Amino acid sequence: MAKTVLITGASSGFGRDTALLFKKKGWNVAATMRSPEKAKSWTGPASLFTPRLDVTDRASMQAGIDETVAKFGGIDVLINNAGFGLLGPLEGASPEDLRREVDTNLMGVIGMIQLVLPLMRKARSGVIVNVSSLGGRMTLPLFSAYHATKYAVEGLTESLQYELEGYGIRVKLVEPGGSKTNFDSSTSMVRTPHPAYQALIDGFDKMWAEQAAKLPGPEKVVQAIYRAATDGSARLRYPALAFPFLTIRNLVGARGWSAIMKMMVRRMR
Repeated sequence: MAKTVLITGASSGFGRDTALLFKKKGWNVAATMRSPEKAKSWTGPASLFTPRLDVTDRASMQAGIDETVAKFGGIDVLINNAGFGLLGPLEGASPEDLRREVDTNLMGVIGMIQLVLPLMRKARSGVIVNVSSLGGRMTLPLFSAYHATKYAVEGLTESLQYELEGYGIRVKLVEPGGSKTNFDSSTSMVRTPHPAYQALIDGFDKMWAEQAAKLPGPEKVVQAIYRAATDGSARLRYPALAFPFLTIRNLVGARGWSAIMKMMVRRMR
């Protein structure tokens, strides 16, 4: 029998490409999203199902899980992919934006895990893949709220592996670096303006514009997600497009990396 994967945030980006890869590999796929009508152009096979699921709404999360279990009989792999980003100075972030950041990137991950764990414990097997970020291991200016949530997901996952090992449940972290997705679209990212930081914002935008065209596609990240879900190992972290940055960070140490970042910020201003 085919195994079943449930993916959050599957309407576009990593989530969409991951859903299609699992489908190609013969899995039952619950490609969940807030607006399933967005998936009309790529659904159709019985093994690819697009239930409505909003990771900021507990009732919606439970309903999406229940629909998946009713259709496929269980959930073997949960991929927590849904994400939201705040770009800009923390001082300019509204309470509503900060709440959305935490609710999507952290509380949504926690809620989905809590809701699938009874199924996985009963089966005494399962894999939970949390899509973190290079931004869960190292930082850039103007992403402080985003980094806070991704660092939290890293700690959550690292601790959770010890809790769940005795139930045959493996927990994984995929840590993407920069790639060409729609994450910087208005639906996935909100900017937090503040006049006191405008020079830094302008400098960052200029740097990003110069680098964006050079970014690779999402293929290596999607492959890392699939590998984390299926390799059967106890490995925790799967960097994807992040290895060069992590290597440099480890080589120069905390003090050296801080000096590099401060120099970059001075140039932005």
